Amino acid sequence: MEWLKKPWVKLGIRISGFLFLIGATAFTIAYFTTDIPDPNEYVNSQSTIIQFSDGDEVGRIGAQNRTIVPLAGVPQDLRRAVLAAEDKGFYSQGAFNPLAILRGAINTALGRGLQGGSTITQQYAKTAFLTPDRTIQRKIIELIVAIKLENQLSKDQIFENYLNTIYFGRGAYGVETGAKVYFGKSANQLTIPQAAVLAAILRSPGYYDPEYREGNKERLEARYKYVLNNMVGEGWLERAEADRYLKKVPEIRPRLSTGQLAGNKGHLIEAVKKELNSLGFTEEQLMIGGLIVRTTLEKGPQTAAETAVFKQSPENAPDDLRIGLVSIRPGTGEIVAMFGGKDYLERQLNDATQGITQAGSTFKPFALVAALEQGISLASVWNGDGPKIFDDFLGRPYEVSNYGNTSFGDVTLLKASAVSVNTIYVPLGIKVGVDKVIDAARRAGIPESVAMVPSPSVVLGVASPRVIDVANSFATFAANGIKSKPFLVKEVLGPNKGILYQARIETEQVFDESVMADLNYALGEVVRAGTASSALRGFGRPAAGKTGTSQSNASAWFTGYTPQLATSIAFYRNDATESLNGIGGLNSVTGGSFPARIWNAYMKAALKGQPKLDFAPPTFIGGVDSFPIPDPVATIAPSDAAAWCSTADLEGAMKDLKEFCTKALKKYLITTPAPKDKP
Repeated sequence: MEWLKKPWVKLGIRISGFLFLIGATAFTIAYFTTDIPDPNEYVNSQSTIIQFSDGDEVGRIGAQNRTIVPLAGVPQDLRRAVLAAEDKGFYSQGAFNPLAILRGAINTALGRGLQGGSTITQQYAKTAFLTPDRTIQRKIIELIVAIKLENQLSKDQIFENYLNTIYFGRGAYGVETGAKVYFGKSANQLTIPQAAVLAAILRSPGYYDPEYREGNKERLEARYKYVLNNMVGEGWLERAEADRYLKKVPEIRPRLSTGQLAGNKGHLIEAVKKELNSLGFTEEQLMIGGLIVRTTLEKGPQTAAETAVFKQSPENAPDDLRIGLVSIRPGTGEIVAMFGGKDYLERQLNDATQGITQAGSTFKPFALVAALEQGISLASVWNGDGPKIFDDFLGRPYEVSNYGNTSFGDVTLLKASAVSVNTIYVPLGIKVGVDKVIDAARRAGIPESVAMVPSPSVVLGVASPRVIDVANSFATFAANGIKSKPFLVKEVLGPNKGILYQARIETEQVFDESVMADLNYALGEVVRAGTASSALRGFGRPAAGKTGTSQSNASAWFTGYTPQLATSIAFYRNDATESLNGIGGLNSVTGGSFPARIWNAYMKAALKGQPKLDFAPPTFIGGVDSFPIPDPVATIAPSDAAAWCSTADLEGAMKDLKEFCTKALKKYLITTPAPKDKP
């Protein structure tokens, strides 16, 4: 034992003793400074409440779907099943089991999967009072809370609280709600096999719920067997009875779209949550901070939006049909209503704020703005025959046709706007400069994140914005050229009702009011006598807007506005190459069909009781006399386009023109007969 007298050994002992003393002191301080909140207070008071603008509740972040039941209301078989699954020695051991913790750590280190060593008391401490972080600090606090729980509460009290706080998946907290979502009955009505299934799932619902993902069914069967065998081992179940139950796992109800995030409500809550995150509110604050969030959403218009979508949408539509709707108050940017999808639980991508699709003719107003800013009159006369072929700025032919291959002859720019003449708007964009068209779109509200290539096709909306981008841009028109930043969160209050955040309206005058007066007059013709007039017949108040249908009917839009409200609606599918044609029994789904019908139904309800306001009268930039547009944009002769096609690499660099060139070569190419050989 002479080695114990060596200086380095003595130093090591002193250091170890000092560290132990520090650790013990820190643990003691932590023990006496760690409080245990009331579990019911945790459950009921800490979720973030999201409200409509009038204070009615939209939903909650962090809210938990649970029904508290006393331990006496939980059948003995269910209690035993949970104990068999999670902590057989709960009633005979302390707050934690050192051997179980050590065993779990060794198994994890040996790669046998993540192993738990937590008692029911520890699990309850973690679930009710702590974050899920896997850190040493959190684990120490868990042990302290568990010890204090054991000292302050009886075993039955701990077990009762545990059974009411544990998460079973599917948005269900506690055994009562878990029993209902998995078996459609109360906990006191469960059979022993059903109790065993519920107990098996609670360790990790995402790992054992058979409908959550592939492989879970097999894992549940193994876990179910484990629970029943443990019940036999503890003398809580006869072997013969267990063998009978082991033959088949009880049938579980399918996952239902219910709960806080079901339907479109989930999209509203998630959109508000994202905005709160961008404002600096953390996930932890939102989950347990007890915040009250007043939004710009208005209950009447929001209900009207959802009703309009469901009532006016096509029947028997394909599952991948996407419908997005955003309604914005011009001049403020307040988002009044939103439809992001039929069920957030089935698809989390918001079709109004995240999904993108080609804008089609909804981009034509940006070309009209650029033209009006350059003094081009609505009375100017353009030729609307088609098809026409233009240079695409790369020396390639770009063919433009009108909807239904219609030729309109010579018409005014006002008429061309009302009936959406492609063969007039493409040369209009070229004449004013496609860079000016893009600039008008950016100023109106199309963000930099939406790619726009300076080519003739930009006027026809080959760019793919979000519905909210187009709604906000048209809200700029409705506000006489004042662009606003769209927002959802109006005010955030803390749990003590103190104001933590108040929104500021951010606006900028981006267009001259005289330009907007003429634009609104022209887009009013779309509603009065243009592509949306049929669907909007009987709207009953001044309105303006624009239909939009992209190439091959891959998307269909209607975006319209009154002075009080601007609303955009888009139809599209998951795959941009898939057409909307045939949906709802229509050969061609256009912006003037289902989108305009939804807009009409929604806006009538949303504006009910509000005054009928007029737009400012037109200023008629450039005069009211009709005259042919000077220096019309040159077109390419069909024979010249065919000649170009005859030498183009249609299988390589020019393959996007293969369809056009195949047609052009058949129809327009004039071949020169080869000279005959001389005799």
